[in-house]
Amino acid sequence: MAPSSAGFVTALTAAALATIGFLGYQAYATAPAHLTKARTNGAPAITTPQAPGGGKNAALLPPGSGTGARVVYSLTRHRVWLVGLGDKVIRTFEVTPGNIAPAPGVYAVTSRSNAVTGSDGTPIEHVVRFTEVDGVAIGFSAAVRDAAPADSTTTTVRTGGIRESRADGDVMWTFATISATVAVIP
Repeated sequence: MAPSSAGFVTALTAAALATIGFLGYQAYATAPAHLTKARTNGAPAITTPQAPGGGKNAALLPPGSGTGARVVYSLTRHRVWLVGLGDKVIRTFEVTPGNIAPAPGVYAVTSRSNAVTGSDGTPIEHVVRFTEVDGVAIGFSAAVRDAAPADSTTTTVRTGGIRESRADGDVMWTFATISATVAVIP
């Protein structure tokens, strides 16, 4: 098997395992309460977030999000986790996605730019790109000027920028170097 084929097979295997883990978690999270209690003492085996993107457990790393050092991005929760070795969450924060989203899967950081202008005309910094959808680059970035993010549902400009605060962007820039793993989960 050629080296590029081995990498592709590895990526497919990782994506399949992440999907299986997420589906198992989803089945558990939607099971009736009496089925999710531990048999020994009646306490819930796992707690789930109170609300999408927030609640008291928002910082908990979702099950089935991969292994090893990685960036985990949840499409539905609009949240990112920077995960170090041993599945230790280094930082978690909310983001504002563009109107073009990547498919769930495992990606690698392909390019980075310190400072550019986003497709919506906003000056951005610490751009960390990991895929492309229909010719639109998808990646994390921070707006240079603090401003309310544009409503991605009303703009006609196709944007793949996943906006984070400048402080979070600084940490992402240091953490997510070229070839770093990015796990996109539903």
